[in-house]
Amino acid sequence: MISLSRHFISSLASRQFVTRSKSTLVEVDSVGIPLKPTWSVNELLSSYPRPAVSPSELKRLHELSALIPPADGTSEHTKLAQEMEELVKLVEAVKLVDVGEVVEEGAVPDGRIWASGQGVSLDAEAFAASEDADAVSGRALLAHASRTMEGLYVVETDKPRG
Repeated sequence: MISLSRHFISSLASRQFVTRSKSTLVEVDSVGIPLKPTWSVNELLSSYPRPAVSPSELKRLHELSALIPPADGTSEHTKLAQEMEELVKLVEAVKLVDVGEVVEEGAVPDGRIWASGQGVSLDAEAFAASEDADAVSGRALLAHASRTMEGLYVVETDKPRG
């Protein structure tokens, strides 16, 4: 009901103000969306202590991800360490959120494309029996390929052979 009345009021004026909990006015557009950001992640995270990521931890992270770490003491190393510290701070802040009081409003929507309550049959015989009689499969698909050699598909590449 409030959003409905806000819509009618906003149609009368091109700009309006909405009161925030801090008793400050925020300028909004005709549909009630703030014209400027009202908060930022950096602002929220500024109250959390910044964790330290040691050079050995940064090197280990690179090893685990099969990457080459920047040389210790370089500006790239310093920048990367700062970025990792910011990520760790964000993760730690998320872990501090108390979700014990959160009430679920329903189950997670089922994103499957098959009917509810039905699974995917992994039985090869049942799958073969359910296939369309006119469907082309297996080696018969090779007849539709533009190039084949010795019963295999041939794919041209730009890479020189060598």
